[in-house]
Amino acid sequence: MRVIVLGGGVVGVTTAYQLQKDGHEVVVLERQSQVAAETSWGNAGMIAPGHSFVWSSPRAPLILLKSLVLKDQALRFKLSADPRLYSWSWLFLMECTAEKARRNTLLKHRLAVYSQSVLHEVIADEQIDYDRNRRGILYFYRSQQALDKGVEHMRLLESDGQLIKVLDRDAIVALDPSLASAREIAGGIHCPTDETGDPAKFTRALAAKVAERGGEIRTGTTIIGIETSGDGVAQVLTDKGSVKGDAYVLALGSYSPLIAKTVGISLPIYPIKGYSLTIPIGNRPRPPTIAAIDEHNLVAVSRFGDRLRVTATAEFAGYDTSHRPADFAFMKGVTQELYPEGADYDRAEMWAGLRPMTPNNLPEFGCRRLGNLYLNTGHGHIGWTMSHGSARITADLIAGRKPAISMDGLLN
Repeated sequence: MRVIVLGGGVVGVTTAYQLQKDGHEVVVLERQSQVAAETSWGNAGMIAPGHSFVWSSPRAPLILLKSLVLKDQALRFKLSADPRLYSWSWLFLMECTAEKARRNTLLKHRLAVYSQSVLHEVIADEQIDYDRNRRGILYFYRSQQALDKGVEHMRLLESDGQLIKVLDRDAIVALDPSLASAREIAGGIHCPTDETGDPAKFTRALAAKVAERGGEIRTGTTIIGIETSGDGVAQVLTDKGSVKGDAYVLALGSYSPLIAKTVGISLPIYPIKGYSLTIPIGNRPRPPTIAAIDEHNLVAVSRFGDRLRVTATAEFAGYDTSHRPADFAFMKGVTQELYPEGADYDRAEMWAGLRPMTPNNLPEFGCRRLGNLYLNTGHGHIGWTMSHGSARITADLIAGRKPAISMDGLLN
């Protein structure tokens, strides 16, 4: 078939790759001048099944409430005139029970583990340089009490097959000597099968391979709407004309509900703003050698070759991507304290972008109303982790095949 993929982020491009692998003709539509220029550009770059815990947990409501007063909260709620914020937030709060958080976390972990296995298949087939680091990810804590709680928390994923290693401070420094001078690290959890890599670099290389094999990557093409006929999509309308196919995949991230709404499909996706810094290492002698998350401050640090990527904060702020230097002061300060000789911090590049979040933190798959429009969207803060498995699942659904993992709880 001829399949039109709406969206050129990591989810859209990996979907195009898997569809092409199945023998389909693929066309990717992307409004930016190149693929992976928005959410897929500025994230932490972590392939992290060990970080599959959903944000909609029993702790979330209090954190959001406190954020109205305290500005240093990892989750921030910003009052808005947008009614969708409040309707979505209500759905989010309904997912914040212990039972639902456990269920959704295990579903998310199932998808994340599968997705990592598909990524490994792609890497085995393709030569792609994306600053991959396979030393795992370190999740560390500032007090023994927090570490004990973190270990207890992580047992849920361990029960689902996640490999974890509990480390004391000395073991952490042995694992990454760049943390030797960091204060207040009591211990941590090392997930050795987690990994990191630059998602934008990967996505652009994969898109080039799709194009080399006859696929079309149409950048600079803004999707205006969808025209239907009967119970299916007839064509996609863009600022460069209409595009027709046999099947269509909606992979527009935070913008998916805006397009879906034009054809009567309501998607529970809301943009959650995240912040990141990209910092050159330069000649600094002690950059980090393994990705880490400071679980107290919820600051994540990854190394992409000669750069550090630092991410933090989730702000309920609608489609606003504006930012000021003050927005990055805390995360920069935390990183400098952890790695004082780790990078040229004065040369940090600031970025803010949108995470397409669903209330239960699980992506949307399959069809709604229109038989040839497939959803692959709403991957939240670990879209890079879940992208390859989601792409394979979408290709299987389009082919009428049963996906390799159970879709119970993942397919509405």
